[in-house]
Amino acid sequence: MRYLEELIGDRWSDTAAGSGGVPFDIHGKKRVNIVGLGDVGGTLLIGLKLLGGDVLSGIGIYGGNEALERRYEFEMNQIAYPWDYDRLPEVAFIGRDELFDCDAFVFCASKSVPAIGDAVKDVRMAQYEANREIIKEYAHLAAEKGFKGLFAVVSDPVDPLCRVAYMESNRNQTGASGSKGLRPWQIQGYGLGVMNSRAAYYAKRDERFRSFLTEGRAFGPHGKDLVIANSIEHYDDALSRELTELAVNANLRVRETGYKPYIAPALSSGAISLLQTLRGEWHYSSTCLGGVFLGSRNRMTETGVELESMPLPEALFRRIEHAYRELERIGGDQHG
Repeated sequence: MRYLEELIGDRWSDTAAGSGGVPFDIHGKKRVNIVGLGDVGGTLLIGLKLLGGDVLSGIGIYGGNEALERRYEFEMNQIAYPWDYDRLPEVAFIGRDELFDCDAFVFCASKSVPAIGDAVKDVRMAQYEANREIIKEYAHLAAEKGFKGLFAVVSDPVDPLCRVAYMESNRNQTGASGSKGLRPWQIQGYGLGVMNSRAAYYAKRDERFRSFLTEGRAFGPHGKDLVIANSIEHYDDALSRELTELAVNANLRVRETGYKPYIAPALSSGAISLLQTLRGEWHYSSTCLGGVFLGSRNRMTETGVELESMPLPEALFRRIEHAYRELERIGGDQHG
C-alpha cells in the first residue's frame, strides 16, 4: 500500500499538510471577492448567494464590465427570503483596488472558451496560454497588496494555473524568484469537485459503478489525467478507468447538445466546494504537494490543510503518480 504524501518527498516542506498556515479565520463569516462574471463566474455567484448565508458576510464582484457588474449587484440583492432579509449575503460592485480586501479571492476570469463545434480535444488545456497571462496580473496584484487570504482558482486549466499564480506572485520586477508573494498553502484550485460529481452521475445509472457512491474517490487534475477510483478497499483498475473516461468526457457530451458545459462546474467545483472549504469541511480541491497542485479530498483546519490520508492500492497510486508527473512536466515547461 502507498500514501498520497509520498509524492511530496522532502521537497517544498512548507506545503505538507498542516505545515503551512491558515488563509482565513475558520470561525465566523468571511468575505469573498470574485473576478470574472462570465458564464462560470456568474453562475458561481448565484450559488454562493443562495448557499452561503451561514458562512459569507458579503460578496464583492469585479469583471471589467461596469454595466454587467451593476446589473448583477442590482438583481442579486433582490433575491431574499420574505421576512428574513439578512439571511443571504449582500453582493457589492467593487473596484480593482478592492479585490484583495477579502478573506477569499476567486479567480473566474477567462480569455475565451473554445466555441461549440471547434475541433479541440482538450478544451481545458486549450485555454492555458491566454488564461496564464490573465492570472499573472492578479497574482502580481495579490503580492503588491500583501494578500494573506485564500487565492481560489476556478478558471481552466485549474491545476497549472495554481502554479502560475504561486510562481508569478513571487517573481520580482526583474523576473527573479523571491518569497514575498503568495504562500503555497494560500492557493487552491477548484476543478475536481465536478469530476467527482460526474463520476457519481454515471455511478447512479450503472450498477457496475455503484461502489463509487460509498467507497470511491477522485484524484488529480480537472482534465485528461483525472483519476477516478471505483473503491479504495476494493479497487478495480479496469472499472475505475472506464468510469474515469466517462467523467473526463462528460463536458464533451454537453457540448454535443449545442451548449457550453459551465453550470455543473460553476456549482459543484465552484460554489459548493468553496463553501465547504470556508466551513472547514471535507471537499475536493487542488492543493500544493511538493510544488505541484494536485486535486484530492482535503479540508482546512486550524493548523492548515489536512489531506485525507489512507492506504492506496499500488495500481491506483501509480495512476495518481502519473497525473502528478504530468502536472510537474507542464509546470517545468513554463517555469523551468
